[in-house]
Amino acid sequence: MSKSIANRTCETAGCNSPANLQCPTCIKLGIPGSYFCSQECFKGNWSIHKVLHKVGQNSNSSSNGYEPYNPWPDYVYTGQLRPHKISPARTVPDHIQRPDYADHPEGIPLSEQSVKLSSHIKVLNEEEQEHMRVACKLGREVLDEVASMIGVGVTTDEIDRIVHEACIERECYPSPLNYYKYPKSCCTSINEVICHGIPDSRALIDGDICNVDVTVCHRGYHGDLNETFLIGSVCINAEKLVSVTWECLEKAINAVQPGEKYRELGNIIQKHAQANGFSVVRSYCGHGIHQLFHTSPGVPHYAKNKAVGVMKPGHTFTIEPMISQGSWRDKCWPDNWTAVTVDGLLSAQFEQTLLVTDTGVEVLTKRLANNGIPYFMDYML
Repeated sequence: MSKSIANRTCETAGCNSPANLQCPTCIKLGIPGSYFCSQECFKGNWSIHKVLHKVGQNSNSSSNGYEPYNPWPDYVYTGQLRPHKISPARTVPDHIQRPDYADHPEGIPLSEQSVKLSSHIKVLNEEEQEHMRVACKLGREVLDEVASMIGVGVTTDEIDRIVHEACIERECYPSPLNYYKYPKSCCTSINEVICHGIPDSRALIDGDICNVDVTVCHRGYHGDLNETFLIGSVCINAEKLVSVTWECLEKAINAVQPGEKYRELGNIIQKHAQANGFSVVRSYCGHGIHQLFHTSPGVPHYAKNKAVGVMKPGHTFTIEPMISQGSWRDKCWPDNWTAVTVDGLLSAQFEQTLLVTDTGVEVLTKRLANNGIPYFMDYML
C-alpha cells in the first residue's frame, strides 16, 4: 500500500475512518480514489475492490495509450463505482414531435413549471388514455430491446445508443434527453447508484446489477418504466434485494383502485422492504405523467408520508420504489444527476406507469411475455 497525498475517508462500506493508504494497483492503472484506513480494511474489502482493476485494465487496453478519467479529484466516493467518459448527446430527427424542453437552452419544461405548485390531478378522457396506452406500449418495446442485448462487457453508452435508436424507429422522442439538461437518452444506474446514472464508457462486469430507466414521448404523451437487470453471476444478497424491490412494486400496484389515498402506497412499500431488512429511499418518488413528464400526484414510497390526493378513474402515474441494502439516505455525484447510497451499498428499482380504472388498475407498461414478470426472474426460474 502507498501513502496518499492527503487524508480521505476509508472506502470500506461502514468504515468512516480517515484513510491514508491507497491501492497501488489503482495508482498504476490511474483509477481515482481507492483509499483505505488500514491493510486489514483493504484485505477485507479485496473481493469487491479487485473488480475495479478489471475495469481499469479494459480501459488501459487502448493502443493509443490511456489517460485516467478523473473529473472530480477531490470528491470522496461512497462505493466502488467511478465515472467514465461520456459521449456527445445524440440527436433526434426534426420530424419527431418534441416536448417543450427539448430545444430549451437550459432544458426547462415550461409546461411543467406552469403547474408546478398545483396539486390538481388531471383526469384523462378516453382519447387521452388511448394515447397513453400507445406511448407506454412503445416504451416497453424499447426496454425489451435493451433486455435482448444487456450483459457482461456491454457499456452503458451502448445501452443508450440502443434506446435512442429504438425510440427514433418508433417515432418517439427519448424523454430524458435535455430534460433539465440531462445529457443522454436513458438512465443507467449500476450497483450503489439509486437513480439517474448517466450512460458512459464503463463496461458492465460480472456481478453488477444495472437499472435501465426508459421514457418515451410519442405524439406528446410520455410512457415511463424501468427494470433492474442481473449482470452475469450475481451474489445472493443482490438477488434478494432485486427480488424484494419488485415485490414492493407489485404489492403497491395491487392496492391501486378508485378511492385509495396516494399516501397509502408508501406504507405498503416500506412495510415489505423493512420486513426483509432493506430501506426505502425518500428523496425521489413516483409522479403523475401524461402530456407532462412529471406532474401531480407525487407518490412517495416511504411510510407516513404526506402525499396529497385520492385515486380516481383516469389518473395516470408511476410507482417506482428505490430500495437499498443499507441506509435510505442518498448523495449526489458532482454531475448533479447520479444519486448514490451514502454507504456505498446496493440499491435497486422497478417502475411501471399505471392507469386507474373504474374497477382497479391497468399496468400500461407491463411486460407482455412470460406473464408480465420482470427480466431478472427469467434467470432465476
